[in-house]
Amino acid sequence: MAVIPARYASTRFPGKPLALLGGKPIVDYAYAAAQATPGIAAAVVATDDERIFSHMEQTFGKDSVMMTSPNHQSGTDRCGEVLAKLQARGENYDVVINLQGDEPFVEAAQLTALVECFDSPEVEIATLKTRIRSVAELLSPNNVKVVCAADGSALYFSRQPIPFRRGVDTEAWLDGAEYYKHVGIYAFRSRTLAEVCRLEVSPLERCEKLEQLRWLEAGYRIAVRVTEHANVGIDTPEDLAAAEQELKKEKE
Repeated sequence: MAVIPARYASTRFPGKPLALLGGKPIVDYAYAAAQATPGIAAAVVATDDERIFSHMEQTFGKDSVMMTSPNHQSGTDRCGEVLAKLQARGENYDVVINLQGDEPFVEAAQLTALVECFDSPEVEIATLKTRIRSVAELLSPNNVKVVCAADGSALYFSRQPIPFRRGVDTEAWLDGAEYYKHVGIYAFRSRTLAEVCRLEVSPLERCEKLEQLRWLEAGYRIAVRVTEHANVGIDTPEDLAAAEQELKKEKE
């Protein structure tokens, strides 16, 4: 199943999930992508706000949304609460996808790639990466970078450019080396999601402010698939304006 965490009280963009993009609330796009993906049996928006709850219930029906605690520190924790509530009423899912509600251009193909990772029984957590094409993108701490082992599992995530190219000018780092940006969509086996929600904040996570480092430090393997699609996230009203222009380009 897909769970779409959606908070109203964003510091940089209050009310973001209900802000209109192309005439529709931002949260609708992620929900529609999940609904359109073969292999995803159910999708639910997890919120702590009555306005978002009412919108989803009125637009998509009562099964499209669930009220969750306002005290969660991450979307992963919110997903964990949804899973626990569903299991308590006898609904069981093998895999849970944590789908960001502020990335309206997520594609069904990306979600399918995540689902397919679990064809391998050893995969516990899966996520995506996309190739970095510009030095500005590489150097920005807002873009999380990931390096992987030969089997495609994550070795490390960082806000710094990794790997460091010793003896090479920064402007030439993309020449002769591949760098990848992490696309922040996760999928978990249900038992693994329940386990990681019980983990304490780890030292590396505290340094980089990246929760996936907590899982790596605890010994979990994170499978990483490549996507050619670079999702456009929305964190500010300026991002929304840029997304509106992106949407117009797609329609042309």
